[in-house]
Amino acid sequence: MIPIIQCATAAGLSWWIAKDVVGNPQPFFAPIAAVVSLGLTLATRVRRVFELLAGVSVGIGVGSLLIGVIGTGPWQIAMVVGLAMAVAVLVDGGPVITMQAATSGVLVATLLPPGDDAGLSRVIDALIGGAVGVLVVAILPTHPVRRARRDAGAILAEVVAVLRQVARGLETGDASVIEEALRRARATQPGIDQLRSDLKGGHDISRLAPVYWGSRSRLDRLAATADPIDAAVRNTRVLARRALTLVLDGERLDPAMVDLVRELAMAAGVVRQMVLAAPGEHPDEAEAARRLRTVARRARFELVSGRGLSSGGVLAQVRSILVDLFQVSGLQRVSALATLPPTVEHPAVPPEDED
Repeated sequence: MIPIIQCATAAGLSWWIAKDVVGNPQPFFAPIAAVVSLGLTLATRVRRVFELLAGVSVGIGVGSLLIGVIGTGPWQIAMVVGLAMAVAVLVDGGPVITMQAATSGVLVATLLPPGDDAGLSRVIDALIGGAVGVLVVAILPTHPVRRARRDAGAILAEVVAVLRQVARGLETGDASVIEEALRRARATQPGIDQLRSDLKGGHDISRLAPVYWGSRSRLDRLAATADPIDAAVRNTRVLARRALTLVLDGERLDPAMVDLVRELAMAAGVVRQMVLAAPGEHPDEAEAARRLRTVARRARFELVSGRGLSSGGVLAQVRSILVDLFQVSGLQRVSALATLPPTVEHPAVPPEDED
């Protein structure tokens, strides 16, 4: 709702400024520029403003130079659009600048008489619309953290659900249950992409909106979880694939390993609650790390000693996911590795002392 209100407000305000303040009698492009610069996504709004201005300027410049020499007509329009888009691709290559260069070139080639100053008015309209769009974001901002935090919580909820399904499939020996878990894990990439997009948009808002300047440190902490959350999802997919192979091969798995996967799912649920919690609420990072440590102490090589390759693969992925979730909970990777029981005599990262 807030992005819709932002777009509607920016459209009306930019029309009023361009028409009644600047004096353009038909500033149709000002509200268009405002809406394009805002859009419904949070990310790269400031960049879109500059791309919009660059695209309009390229299209009008190329169109004005060519039409004055070659006139107007079908092949002239084709030449103007092709050359304007080619210049835009050489300048930047982004979709906004390229398409705006094309549409502005069409405008010059079809509607504006040679030598007409309406092209300059369109550039001014683009400037007004883009500036108003940025101003509206500063005055009526969306929360820079809330949407990305919700994205992260949704991804971790899928990790929890997949781990639970894998544990159930391992317990019952039902390959179809694990296959469904694997399909679910593979469908998480759009959520990861959305998280990264909303984090970028949140950084834009935290820079533009004075009311949210104080949220930058919190946004930075959340942004630091994006890579380990992504890694946790990828390792969960690998765990599901290895578990599926284990069941299909008829390999026997220690029941304690099934319990370990189930406990990992429960610990991941605590990490999800931590990500969604507001400052001062529980569970916090320390609580999440304590829960993960309880699981990590049980992730010992003895659980798979003397068993097949897939059993070792399941344990390896459990340990990898633990490291990822520890990093989501604020630990450095080295500290996270130190929580794991050693699997060799001289591990690269010595284990921490157990109380």
